[in-house]
Amino acid sequence: MSRSIVRQSKFRHVFGQTVKAEQGYDDIRVSKVTWDSSFCAINPKFLAVIVESSGGGAFLVLPISKTGRVDKNYPLVIGHSGPVLDIDWCPHDDNILASCSEDCTAMVWQIPDHSLTRPISDPVVVLEGHSKRVGIVTWHPTARNILLTAGSDNLVIIWNVGTGEALISMDDHPDLIYSISWNRNGSLFCTTCKDRRLRVCDPRKREVVAERLAPHEGIRPMRAIFTRDGNIFTTGFTRMSQRELGLWDPTNFEEPIALLELDTSNGVLLPYYDADANMVYLCGKGDSSIRYFEITEEPPYVHYLNTFSSKEPQRGMGFMPKRGVDVTKCEIARLFKLLDKKCEPITMTVPRKSDLFQDDLYPDTAGPEPAMEAEEWLDGRDEDPILVSMRGGYMPPKSRELKVAKKNVLESRPTTRRSMSTLDTNSLPH
Repeated sequence: MSRSIVRQSKFRHVFGQTVKAEQGYDDIRVSKVTWDSSFCAINPKFLAVIVESSGGGAFLVLPISKTGRVDKNYPLVIGHSGPVLDIDWCPHDDNILASCSEDCTAMVWQIPDHSLTRPISDPVVVLEGHSKRVGIVTWHPTARNILLTAGSDNLVIIWNVGTGEALISMDDHPDLIYSISWNRNGSLFCTTCKDRRLRVCDPRKREVVAERLAPHEGIRPMRAIFTRDGNIFTTGFTRMSQRELGLWDPTNFEEPIALLELDTSNGVLLPYYDADANMVYLCGKGDSSIRYFEITEEPPYVHYLNTFSSKEPQRGMGFMPKRGVDVTKCEIARLFKLLDKKCEPITMTVPRKSDLFQDDLYPDTAGPEPAMEAEEWLDGRDEDPILVSMRGGYMPPKSRELKVAKKNVLESRPTTRRSMSTLDTNSLPH
């Protein structure tokens, strides 16, 4: 009689739990913009949520500890003249947040440590270079002050926010860019695009170094993220509109490492990746469940672990960096689920009887110190993230002010705000 051997994994029994009602965040008017971003960004200090607002775009920033009902007059961050489409916390400074909007700009904000007492309307720097709405903003994982934006003008621009200037502009995409993900050391990024291609780009060479047509055969939007070992995890749709996930080796795009059909649903699956555990959490917009998988080196390479289900569908999702989880409770991930009017934290826990620090669950994780300066990265240097120990929990450092040293600011900035179409586009770096 053959016995099926159960795969050994310390993450096999991970379970999800919604926190108590009073530990959530209530009365938040989540944005109704039809854009496939997560509408939410988290770090160990703050929760930021893109909200509905009249006359422009705004988002709410709350200290993580400020749970319960949010006062309807709580001050917002207001600076964009159009709806905000994406936000991202800087991995090297928990008080710095980047946002992008339909108003064709990206902005970088300094958030004070305490609760806001009045609206913030002055960004530290405004990044103007796109001619259409900017839908994606994402920080470089290891270099200080490097920020990537992608717009509906199909341009990818990489900025040095310390000087407020565009360093690199890439126009390799003939259509709308759906998603962008840096690899672990920020030497490459991968993109998915409406032309159904998955691309791997080397920004400093300004070239596409690998691409694959239709990793998923359906025409609906795809998502792609780099894993820690340099493979690419994708979500998309089959020709019959079933949702599907894939794992690819970018040095050999011919055949997938793994390809797995999931279910039939319309919602785009947003992947959230935990590099320390090599786990990925899939959250579909409009779904009421979160599926999670472990990526390993043995077949079938992507192992289904479990599904966390709740009653209400999610509008968006935020994912806490590993340094923000509670090591005393064997919590390995915390997701923040956005509903129409509130945000519910969901803890993912490995059941263990011991109260001691679990070394095997918490390898050293990426800390807040950048591994290099913007100029070093631009000159071709690559560095992995600087790791910190999780033993004893994580204490966020004090707020540091972001100083922007604009170069010849009067020469480079037009006196009246002109649209990009009237600017000489030849002056942009290519």
